[in-house]
Amino acid sequence: MNQYVVLQVTLKEKLIGTASKNLKELEDVINAQAAKGYRLHHTITTASANSTGFGGGDRIQATMVFEKL
Repeated sequence: MNQYVVLQVTLKEKLIGTASKNLKELEDVINAQAAKGYRLHHTITTASANSTGFGGGDRIQATMVFEKL
C-alpha cells in the first residue's frame, strides 16, 4: 500500500532578475521529506500569477507529490 504526501511551496520571484528568492525553502521541503523516507514521485507542477503589489515579482505555486519508499 503506497503512502503519499502532497505539499505546496510558493516561490517568490525577484522584482528584478529571474531567480527565485526562496529556492532554499523548496530545497528544505524536499530534503525534509527525503529524511522521512519519501521521494519526489511526480514532477513538480507550477502555476504562475503576476503580483502587482508592493515588492512586485511573480509567485509560482509548486505542488509536489512524495511517495513513501
